[in-house]
Amino acid sequence: MGGLRADGTWRNWAGNQVARPARVERPGSEEEVSALVRRAAAEGRRVRVVGTGHSFTGIAVSDDVLVTLDGLADRVEVDVASGRVRVDAGMRLDVLNPRLLDAGLALPNLGDIAVQTVAGAISTSTHGTGLGFRSIADAVVGLRVVTGDGFVVACDGGQNADLLHVARVGLGALGIVTEVTLQCVPAFNLHAVEEVLPVDEVLESFADHAAATDHAEFFWMPHTGRALLKRNTRTTEAPSPPRNRRHALRRRWKRFKNEEVMANAVFGALNHLGRLRPSLVPRLNGLVAGDGRAEYLTTSYEVFASPRRVRFYEMEYAVPVDCGLEAFRRVQEVVDGLGRPISFPVEYRVLGADDIPLSTASGRDTAYIAVHVFRGTPHEDYFRAVEAVMDDHGGRPHWGKLHFQSAATLADRYPGWEAFLAARDRLDPERRFSNDYLDRVLGA
Repeated sequence: MGGLRADGTWRNWAGNQVARPARVERPGSEEEVSALVRRAAAEGRRVRVVGTGHSFTGIAVSDDVLVTLDGLADRVEVDVASGRVRVDAGMRLDVLNPRLLDAGLALPNLGDIAVQTVAGAISTSTHGTGLGFRSIADAVVGLRVVTGDGFVVACDGGQNADLLHVARVGLGALGIVTEVTLQCVPAFNLHAVEEVLPVDEVLESFADHAAATDHAEFFWMPHTGRALLKRNTRTTEAPSPPRNRRHALRRRWKRFKNEEVMANAVFGALNHLGRLRPSLVPRLNGLVAGDGRAEYLTTSYEVFASPRRVRFYEMEYAVPVDCGLEAFRRVQEVVDGLGRPISFPVEYRVLGADDIPLSTASGRDTAYIAVHVFRGTPHEDYFRAVEAVMDDHGGRPHWGKLHFQSAATLADRYPGWEAFLAARDRLDPERRFSNDYLDRVLGA
């Protein structure tokens, strides 16, 4: 993960963003957050909050005051009757998930990485997959935010509901979120079916899979004709218990082998080899794509998210679902015409519409297309070519993933853009919480 270094710098997980803050603040309470904002205001300094560093953009970077909420990461208050859960904003999702399970609850949806903080995940419009479901931020029913003057604003259905509507995806531009209330659902398991199929077959049938399955997605390995199709169905059925201790050990080993050995250690080694010998990448991708089928049933968050040890750079775009597969096919053409091999998969997911002004799914059912490259390999020409495809479809970039857009190009793509800017003017008129990235994508 990213984090603060001994030399005083901060780096994100991918290593492509670096901050050299004048000072680092580690508040342990909401009162301390308010005080540090007031100090920064008196000094004329900007303030940014960092989480676990899983954004690839410069959204968290600041050379003024950098704030970590590691001291606001423990509290979980559960109202079992309503399913509402109040949590500290700095709590990581992978810490929260098992605590929710202990209370018989779960988040309605999750992305495929769960090491982000709660505040970081909602602020960047992090999402999962499933046309009948929405992003993590859609589950937010309450927030507490420290504004640019150091005051605390409570937002929920009974007070400041207009601000809650906007601030669920706030990019950290409206203030420092200290507490989040989430509307959870009864805990559920997922029946997962994963199979490698011809990519053309997956493209032909994916709309049917997405309509018939709770959570569907696929990953195409470039320079191969194969894709991994994942279909996850929600269920209250319990996993079958192991027959004996040996069977339990075999299950644990199989999961470790798939998640750590194959998906991380072996995949990482193949990427290092491919970086040294690019001509080998198509053949290596064939090994990664593999074949076969797997079927299993376990706790929802253990299916949704998996560990990512191999570091990469990523761009992801949201386009209307009706043109998603067309856009994907054009990305395939970009890969094939790039002039060098790509060693990371292209991912495709779908999600239901929400009404959050800066959500990437605001106002439309959405298809997400994500492209990646191994860390330390060229990416700008690839990502720019993919972005050009997405521009043709009114694509919205993930706020935490690489892109080349600006406020001028983005404003017309969000129906609630002006509502967000009005809330920003109200909560942070001095732009205390801005930085170079936010100046670019929201305007100064």
